Amino acid sequence: MDAADAFFTQTQNQIYECKARGVFRNKKIKPLVGDFVEIEVLDEEKKLANIEKILERKNALIRPAAANVDQVVMIFAVKNPEPNLGLVDRFLLNMEAQETKVILVLSKIDLDEDGSIRKKISEIYQKAGYESYPISTKTGEGMDELRSVLEGKTSVLSGPSGVGKSSLINVLKPGFEAEVGSLSEKISRGKNTTRHTELLDLSEGTRIMDTPGYSSIELITQEEKDLQYDFREFLPHVGNCKFTGCMHMAEPGCAVKAAVEDGLIAKERYENYKKLYEALKDRRKW
Repeated sequence: MDAADAFFTQTQNQIYECKARGVFRNKKIKPLVGDFVEIEVLDEEKKLANIEKILERKNALIRPAAANVDQVVMIFAVKNPEPNLGLVDRFLLNMEAQETKVILVLSKIDLDEDGSIRKKISEIYQKAGYESYPISTKTGEGMDELRSVLEGKTSVLSGPSGVGKSSLINVLKPGFEAEVGSLSEKISRGKNTTRHTELLDLSEGTRIMDTPGYSSIELITQEEKDLQYDFREFLPHVGNCKFTGCMHMAEPGCAVKAAVEDGLIAKERYENYKKLYEALKDRRKW
């Protein structure tokens, strides 16, 4: 952890710019967005403080880095940019590896005039057991349903760049941009950048974490033999294959491939599994 790292801590009435004590660095612990902490105020006028203690966490995610999370909301657009299901699957696999609940939000559905794109994507992930919520921040369609899913929870909002996450936050929390500008001025940090993750209160007991956009995702799972367990729809079929140790590639008598043929597993998900399996296998050779 760089000595210049700063963390902004919200108390009941104030926001303090904090540094983490050296003891955290020595233990290789870093405060995460969503942490509950104890602080020592160093300068009340300048609102400077030290983080003295990180309280016990309910959970802690690696990617995205956050603590005390109830669920993760992955946002991707049906158009502009075109949906990258390979990227979506990588994100979902990381959530499975971290045993974290995730829901999918399909944004910009006003651009999907006949509804065919959202229908196809929803069917793919419904087979995998994921909830999906189509929304439009322009028309307001689907926003009430999404608000009900967020209510009473701490949710991480995550998604590729350009999918409308900022527009969504501005609808969920009117005045968000003005608040960010005010905070930036107060702490003399200039513009709010996409490098930072921020915790926002929507209402009593309802919080969202705004995280930076991305264009690529590295898998947490590194061994190709373990990848099958991160595809949740594979699990009822793993172990039913003809051969022990089946990797569901070219082996005969594969129960997973049979489930794909029977329409129980979406072909698109299975094709992504094969690509990722080969990528992990090839990378291990190096």
